[in-house]
Amino acid sequence: AYVVHDVAGSPDVILIGTGSEVHLCLEAAAQLVSHDIKARVVSMPSFEIFSHQDASYRHSVLPPDSTLRISVEAGATSGWERWLGEEGMAIGIDRFGMSAPGEQVADELGISVSNIVDNARQMVARSTSRSINRA
Repeated sequence: AYVVHDVAGSPDVILIGTGSEVHLCLEAAAQLVSHDIKARVVSMPSFEIFSHQDASYRHSVLPPDSTLRISVEAGATSGWERWLGEEGMAIGIDRFGMSAPGEQVADELGISVSNIVDNARQMVARSTSRSINRA
């Protein structure tokens, strides 16, 4: 895994894509700016290779204190929990697909920029609300 788009300071959320889904994460990050949400985008083509990287490198890509993470993969979500943690969420397909044009199917199954943006906004809002309630 490696950072393909970064932000100044700590990210509010980290969007992790695989292969063709990375561009959706990049588009979502661009839209999140208008909501004052800083999103780092990470490409993670291989869990296996990333897991064998040095811990300091893994932490530079996925900082332990940046716990709001969303993975996007046009496939099963199993295995993502290791990289997402308790506050993260996986956007993927855990059911049989559908028959329709590709973009329509992706939208219907939530593999879309709008779904990523909506979930990131909700995640950041919940986190902000918890922080305020603790103070």
